[in-house]
Amino acid sequence: MGSVPDPGESTQPSFDDFQKQTSLMTSCTLLWKELSDHFTNLEEDLRRKSEALKRKIQSLDDETKISLDNLKKREKTIESSIDIAIRKAEASKDSALRLFRGESEVVNEVSFGEVDNSEGLLMKLKECCAWMDYKEFWKFVSVRKKELELLREKIPQALSECVDPPKFVLEAMSEVFPVDKRAETGNDLGWACVLLLESLIPVVVDPVVGKDRLIVTPSMKKKAEGIAETWKKSLEERGGIENVKTPDVHTFLQHLVTFGIVKKADVGLYRRLVVGSAWRKQMPKLAVSLGLGDNMPDMIEELISRGQQVDAVHFTYEVGLVDRFPPVPLLKSFLKDAKKAATAILEDPNNSGRAGHLANRKEQSALRAVLKCIEEYKLEDEFPPENLKKRLEQLEKTKIDKKRTAPAPANKRTRACNNGPMPPAKAGRLTNAYVSSFPPPPAFVRSPSHQQYPSGPMPYPYDRPAPSMYGTSSPPYHYSPEAVPTPAMAYSGAPISYPAYCYSTGMSPSYPQAYY
Repeated sequence: MGSVPDPGESTQPSFDDFQKQTSLMTSCTLLWKELSDHFTNLEEDLRRKSEALKRKIQSLDDETKISLDNLKKREKTIESSIDIAIRKAEASKDSALRLFRGESEVVNEVSFGEVDNSEGLLMKLKECCAWMDYKEFWKFVSVRKKELELLREKIPQALSECVDPPKFVLEAMSEVFPVDKRAETGNDLGWACVLLLESLIPVVVDPVVGKDRLIVTPSMKKKAEGIAETWKKSLEERGGIENVKTPDVHTFLQHLVTFGIVKKADVGLYRRLVVGSAWRKQMPKLAVSLGLGDNMPDMIEELISRGQQVDAVHFTYEVGLVDRFPPVPLLKSFLKDAKKAATAILEDPNNSGRAGHLANRKEQSALRAVLKCIEEYKLEDEFPPENLKKRLEQLEKTKIDKKRTAPAPANKRTRACNNGPMPPAKAGRLTNAYVSSFPPPPAFVRSPSHQQYPSGPMPYPYDRPAPSMYGTSSPPYHYSPEAVPTPAMAYSGAPISYPAYCYSTGMSPSYPQAYY
């Protein structure tokens, strides 16, 4: 009989093979799953990229369709625009002929008489425009800054009487822009330049297409580009962007927007100019018109880092970034910085005679700027202004009380012969003036070596009402404790220290308190 195999010997190899097969199956399963996931991810990426490409193609098709529709619309409206331009030219021609023949008695009366009402002002402006007398027009406008709102309303109507409004405006401003050619540089006329450039926009805008097409001849557009280049070259002569006056910057930027000559290559220059003059009322809108919308977040962060949080709030609302840059924390930070600046002024030994006055002005300016911002953007629910108003009233009352207690200035006029007091300045000019013949009492004359006390500070820009037009050069608020100009009125006595104010309770604590 044959030998029977041992069961243990026959089953052992088969079990090992089973384990090897199991391990191999497990490895293959994991590898298959990994490969399957990889290809699934590739398919998902390809699908997303395909959808993005389809959306891009669709958007390009839509833009192309819109562009073609605009081109067709512009082609159809060319004739109507030409008819409108011809009618305007004919009306200007008839008006000029009537003026030449002396048929307009009202205009002639206004030419030589005083302009005392809005109709007379409009007639005078129209007369200059009809005659293309830009010199007389400039003289007439540049001396009427107090009538700014009325001029802003009437100048566009008058410019429509010009045969070539863009040329008229460029010639009118040529005395001061791009370079001031006056023999003696007098008052800053940047406000007048900005006014004319803004008033020109509704005149040159196509009445059918709108702002997409400006009715400006190629020669005038080329001349405007040359003026812009001349202004940019003059930056080096003025000492760089940092030394250029804000009204000049505003005029230059408005010039670019009005004539539609913004260049992408100069975006960096535009950004520096806008940030440097960010406190101007119209700078946020100009920044958008200059194509700086994509750079706006970085510009807002730069303004915040400079301590110009109020300006940052204006830019934020202009471009709709309120969620990214909440306004209330920015305003509170601005008040906190202003309080620190006021404290630094009080502690400065160089301002020992007027530290209290300067600190008062600094804090009042910050409070007014924040209150105006809260009112403009309806932030009363998020930042109640009651405590701010109480603090402002307290500071104003302290200022009034200090003025009442200030001593009256002494009469410093003395006789040259015996150092006695002089008679009134106009005594010799009056018929009934009386001068005593008795010898004057002795007077004590200050020694020439005695040093005069410094006079008080110049009026602070924040105490003035905000200008209705952004042609002035005084910013609506300060952001850092800069040195104050040479004073003009003496303040006697020791400096007054103003206690910090708590805006949450309305009480004055004995320790410094931030504005919250």
